[in-house]
Amino acid sequence: QVQLVESGGGLVQAGGSLKLSCAASGLTFRRYAMGWFRQAPGKEREFVATNSRTGESTYYADSVQGRFTITRDNAKNTVYLQMNSLKPEDTATYYCAASSLASYQSVVPREWQYWGQGTQVTVSS
Repeated sequence: QVQLVESGGGLVQAGGSLKLSCAASGLTFRRYAMGWFRQAPGKEREFVATNSRTGESTYYADSVQGRFTITRDNAKNTVYLQMNSLKPEDTATYYCAASSLASYQSVVPREWQYWGQGTQVTVSS
């Protein structure tokens, strides 16, 4: 049974930082591209950042490029999202996703196989 468990969300002031973690189990982690998506109330789930199986390649949404960094530790079966210079518009539930089939450049949520339960990030102005 595949499980993705996110942690690290919380309330932060604009300009602050948070680091999200996603611990994976029940899969061969190194065979999966990993990604972060987010969903704000009343909006569709959107792509944030993805990471290739080796971690050597990354892909970011324009809205977070230069502020967020995705990394992974294949020895710990964990993917991270370091978020700096946070803005109120970054407020959302952040979801970790995994796929053994989709390219790490896939920005379409339905192409990702497994999802975590989400962690809330709230940025106050």
